[in-house]
Amino acid sequence: MARVLISMSNDFLSKVDNIANSEQRTRSELIREALRVYIKRNKISNNLRAEENAALLSELLG
Repeated sequence: MARVLISMSNDFLSKVDNIANSEQRTRSELIREALRVYIKRNKISNNLRAEENAALLSELLG
C-alpha cells in the first residue's frame, strides 16, 4: 500500500483523531473511508450533471 503525506492544522487533526477514537478506527482507516465517500458522492454528482446536460442537449437538438 502506498503512503501519502498530507498537511493539516493541529486543530483539524485533533478532530480527526477524536472521531477515529470514538469509532475505534485508525486515523488512516477514517481518512480512507472519508475519501471513498467523497469520490462516490463526486461520481454521483458528475453522473447527474451529465444526465442533465444530455437532456438539455436532446431538447436543443430535438
